[in-house]
Amino acid sequence: MILRCFCEDLTATTTASISGVNQNTVNSYFREIRERIFQQSLKESPLETGEFELDESYFGAKRVRGKRGRGAAGKTLVFGLLKREGKVFVTVVPHCSKEDLMPIIQGKILEGSTIHTDGWRAYDGLILNGYDHYRVFHHANEFARGKSHVNRMEAFWSYAKRRLAKFNGCSSQTFILH
Repeated sequence: MILRCFCEDLTATTTASISGVNQNTVNSYFREIRERIFQQSLKESPLETGEFELDESYFGAKRVRGKRGRGAAGKTLVFGLLKREGKVFVTVVPHCSKEDLMPIIQGKILEGSTIHTDGWRAYDGLILNGYDHYRVFHHANEFARGKSHVNRMEAFWSYAKRRLAKFNGCSSQTFILH
């Protein structure tokens, strides 16, 4: 019953009332399931070739008036790679700098692949690393240029934020499990 509720994406509170099991026990089972899924996902082949969308996003409480952009304090910074017609890889990063992002990109995407990004400066140099790189510039109200866009990755961020809002968020330590 607990596994079925997990698959239906129900909260621990709802699962506890349906199954008659203590909420803390349900939370323990849910965490164990998430950890096993995470461990299994790490076993998949890390290097791929193809077309990718890269983007970063902040997760956390709604923006406080007066706080804007990348300096919004108290949020979890997440970097994502989406393989077009494939899977999404996300990881929590300390900063959104070239030094933090390039090792992740080079560890997951093979040279010769096509990468689509926004205009963030951390993506400078992708061409020098052997990738075909296309950008769209959101600051200039450009969101697509032919096949070049990051709309699928943006849609993933939207879904992930709506899903986590349902659970009233999660801590940065357990974020990757969700």
